[in-house]
Amino acid sequence: MPRPVYLDYAADMPVLECVKAEMFRVIQLDCGNAAALHTWGHRAHEIMEEARVSVARLIGAEPDEVIFVSGGSEANNTVMESFRGQRVAISSIEHPSVLEAAKVRAREMVQIPVDEWGRVRVDDVPSRVDLVSVMLANNELGTIEPVQEVVAYGHRHGMLVHTDATQAVGKMHINVKELGVDYLTLSAHKFGGPIGVGALYVRMGAPYRSLVLGGHQENGQRAGTSNVVGIAGLGAAAKWCWDEWSCKKWQSVAGLRDELKSRILAEVPYSSCNSPAEGCLPNILNMSFRGAEGESIQLYLDAEGIAVGTGSACASGDIKPSHVLMAARGDAEVAHSSIRFSLGIETTRADIMRVMEVLPKVVRKLQGMSTIKVKARG
Repeated sequence: MPRPVYLDYAADMPVLECVKAEMFRVIQLDCGNAAALHTWGHRAHEIMEEARVSVARLIGAEPDEVIFVSGGSEANNTVMESFRGQRVAISSIEHPSVLEAAKVRAREMVQIPVDEWGRVRVDDVPSRVDLVSVMLANNELGTIEPVQEVVAYGHRHGMLVHTDATQAVGKMHINVKELGVDYLTLSAHKFGGPIGVGALYVRMGAPYRSLVLGGHQENGQRAGTSNVVGIAGLGAAAKWCWDEWSCKKWQSVAGLRDELKSRILAEVPYSSCNSPAEGCLPNILNMSFRGAEGESIQLYLDAEGIAVGTGSACASGDIKPSHVLMAARGDAEVAHSSIRFSLGIETTRADIMRVMEVLPKVVRKLQGMSTIKVKARG
């Protein structure tokens, strides 16, 4: 059987070797609780602070503005908790951890519409809310949002701005001071770190309310015994991104993504592209195949040793169409027939060739079984 092809980096990037080495090193140190006053505790605390510096440097923040959390979902929920009972505007393509948290916590939630490529128009951002949340880059389409412009507009009208940068960190240049955001979310496993750890940037002086209560960890901003080994892995991933200029490595992936897109459009019947040609992350390609369900395509490809995604991994198992594609296209058939190919820095041309050896046959087979009459998009 041909070697496996992994094209689901947007769901999870394999842990970098340098990250594994750092986490193993920390495990061997037998560190204590980072909140303890003894030598073992100090050792753990020093490891955490070193990681905090690396994360802060990667996003252009001050170390004191970085709070360690369990991942992007907790970070997003924490921001929404900080605006409990207030008015919040979020883009209609946000991650469920923003959408659902805002629904529960906000006094009033307004959804900002997007264009057909999933991009927010600044003119559609309301001017009378307390917080605006627009992700930096979309996890399903790869669309890069005009966050700087949203911040300028928001601050001009006295609103604070949060951006979920979970999918963007490591793949594009990020500097919170240049963006001007008040809050920024990131998660280690999207850029080579371990699952289960992330960070929240909170601009100095910005409103903040802890989501997890019951302890003085993280300067009283997030209770719970610190995950020292995981945080060390997060720091190592951030350091690698900085030292290796990871943005340039990821840009080199764009050529393979574009090759895959061109071949699919040319060789797979009734296929269409949902990701923008410009202003898109270099590794994400979202395609629809009319007359074939995305979940079925995914399973058939998996049987051939090829891993791809169908929308957000956090929403897998939900039979409803992708809320992102419904917001952008408003077409349930397009949404149900979508597949997200997310390439990685280790993806090769041989991987693309393998996908194109299998994909056209799979789609044709499923379209032949479908009761839906397919036709090319107008």
